[in-house]
Amino acid sequence: MSSVKLEDYAEFLEQAVPEVRDVLESTFHEAARIMSPAGLADYMDGARALTNLGRGHDLVITYLEEMPLVAKECGEDIIPDVITAAMKVSSMTSGEVITLLFASLPSVSRHLGDAQLVRGYLTLIHQLASTAARGLRPMLNHIDELLSKLTLSGLRRWANFGAQAYRRDFNNLTSYFNLESADSRAMVEKERRGVLFVKIQRKINFYLRALWGRDFFLRPTGADYTDFRPYIEDRILHVPDALDDIGPKDNAIAGLEVYRATAAHMASHMIYSTCSVSAEQLSPAQMFFVGLLEDARVEYKAVQSFPGLKKLWSSIMQVEYEEPVEHETVPVLEHLALQLLDCNVKGEDEQLNGFVEKFHAEIESNQDDNHFSWMMGIELYNLFAGRKAVPSLRILERYRIPYRDDNRIIWHFEDIDWNKSFEYIAASQRQVRKHVSVIEMANEVDCELAGDDAQEIWVCSTEMRPYEDDLTDNTKSFNEMWGKEPVSEPFHYHEWDYQIQLHRPDWATVYERRQPKGDPEQIDNILTEHKPIAHRIRQIIDLLTPAGVQRERGMEDGDEIDINAAVDAMVALRMGEQPSPRITMRNVLKTRDLAVVVLLDLSESTNEKIGNSEKTVLELTREAATLVSTAIEGIGDPFALHGFASDGRHDVQYYRFKDFNQHFDDEAKARLAGMKGGLSTRMGAALRHAGHHLLKQQEKRKLILLVTDGEPADIDEMDPQHLRHDTKKAVEELYSTGVLTYCLTLDPHADNYVKRIFGENNYTVIEHVDRLPEQLPLLFASLTG
Repeated sequence: MSSVKLEDYAEFLEQAVPEVRDVLESTFHEAARIMSPAGLADYMDGARALTNLGRGHDLVITYLEEMPLVAKECGEDIIPDVITAAMKVSSMTSGEVITLLFASLPSVSRHLGDAQLVRGYLTLIHQLASTAARGLRPMLNHIDELLSKLTLSGLRRWANFGAQAYRRDFNNLTSYFNLESADSRAMVEKERRGVLFVKIQRKINFYLRALWGRDFFLRPTGADYTDFRPYIEDRILHVPDALDDIGPKDNAIAGLEVYRATAAHMASHMIYSTCSVSAEQLSPAQMFFVGLLEDARVEYKAVQSFPGLKKLWSSIMQVEYEEPVEHETVPVLEHLALQLLDCNVKGEDEQLNGFVEKFHAEIESNQDDNHFSWMMGIELYNLFAGRKAVPSLRILERYRIPYRDDNRIIWHFEDIDWNKSFEYIAASQRQVRKHVSVIEMANEVDCELAGDDAQEIWVCSTEMRPYEDDLTDNTKSFNEMWGKEPVSEPFHYHEWDYQIQLHRPDWATVYERRQPKGDPEQIDNILTEHKPIAHRIRQIIDLLTPAGVQRERGMEDGDEIDINAAVDAMVALRMGEQPSPRITMRNVLKTRDLAVVVLLDLSESTNEKIGNSEKTVLELTREAATLVSTAIEGIGDPFALHGFASDGRHDVQYYRFKDFNQHFDDEAKARLAGMKGGLSTRMGAALRHAGHHLLKQQEKRKLILLVTDGEPADIDEMDPQHLRHDTKKAVEELYSTGVLTYCLTLDPHADNYVKRIFGENNYTVIEHVDRLPEQLPLLFASLTG
């Protein structure tokens, strides 16, 4: 981009008041020295936009004076975000407050030290402008003092507490944000952290430079949630923006020492990891154990060069915590990590002692090979798996070695788009799927258990069973014994955190799976059992089926003359009366233009019976799904029948029993008959994924009909409000894209939460569970009729 000159903005300067013109002439050259031409153009465009805002020249002068200092601290890319934030709050507060916002930004930038954190601060200002506008001015007056004690996360919690506690008490609200009230000072002390990263960043940089003779890029990151761990991304070390001292008060390890240990460990990954490891075919738990051994390998290499690091890391590993652990395996793994670091430390488990001895015996010859970590990690996983002592990933991720990062740097994943890559595979190398008869399969097949990379796959529609002399009807087929249902690629969705009022990006992972097939006759038996309801369904079909082309009569501007109406008009004229002008008609195509996803909650609770019902919730759900599918199939609306369950945020399981382009045939009925319940209910992620499929349909009206027996919940989320708020946010997001979500719940206590999640008229609570099969088709008819 060519250089930006002050003369280019002559028109703007002519319109500006003398004070602005004088300040701009003095600050422009300083800004040009700091910023690139693109940044300088943003700077000048911002000044012009603020001038057009019409909030006084003091606002523009403050912007011109302070923005170069902000760009110097955290980069010129922040300028458009600052201008956008000022425009957003301009409709909620005065120009003096916006001026104060600009005046305090250089101090804020120095305290936060990162452009992303400054953007988070601007988002907080926007939120407060809409919820506690009277508190902005006093808070901005004390922002230097607040950020000298609090992180951005702590400031957000402190501000949100005041905004909620005194939202109708303006005097106390002002007193709170002015740091005058006891509550305000108490909250500051509560949120205060031990060591702020921006205060010791230079020390850590010099520390790493002294060790390895090179610079590392460190960036503070807001640790807004419990499971946060440092991480390395794009060769930048992301560390918490603040750390407390750890351990008992009489023998605590200072936060600065934890920072040193964290930075040294992450730098060891950067120095001693020359290539990444493939994560293909590994479960999340296996990846954790491999990562544990890779941590031990890089720490071994670092200790060989700098022996003092062993004392630093081992002192943190030996900290005693008062909080109880969630699983008995956690302290075992923590002590094992210490043994891997220090060969002189022994444990009580002889098998693990043998594993540690093997590690120390072989590490010297394999210290540069991360495949050694892979092999030892899998061996360790198998050791724990044999004892059935492998906890869930959520618990593994919370092991108490606070200086270690999340190990994302050591992995790489194969991102393959099979549709695109298929075009570049030679025809001779493409995998062919060939449908054959039973005789061909039995006589000609070379390898019954060929791998996924075989060039030719033979498919036989008839189940093949092993030949045995005592063959019985219960003999399982080869497919039942060894076959695997395919699992989709992961789908990542954000999740709403109501406490920080932000989305957690790519937080929940959805996998599409298939449940085993059942007997389709079971579905036909359901229709036979519910004959009276089936008769009512036929009435619904007749009522709602589109009539095709219909004539609309009695129109003034129709497409053709309605003979009967024209004759009546002529008769009225002959009789001296005023004729009706509505003598035309129009042919109109009557269509419903509706697409539906029936989404079934298949959590563990569906295996239970509710009230006096003789059937489980799962059985009633299957019956209801059968009847409503029969109704929608008869009407002709495109619909899909899906289900979901979850095992933590990393494994939200999504089942597609019937898709939009599929009839409700024996294949779909078999899938529905094999439907099983288990695990938990992460409802927000499932709704977003259902919307993902629904938004691909061309119909104008889109509906998700959710059938559930309880509120959102999952094993890795202790706060009952978190998933409720996320589900509410998912419903709102879908509505903004034209998708209506309606909930049919069997939970007798649903009135406490379902209205807040789905809205006033978007839910029904079924009081008599046995009536679910009858109610679901009727509900669909009332919603779409």
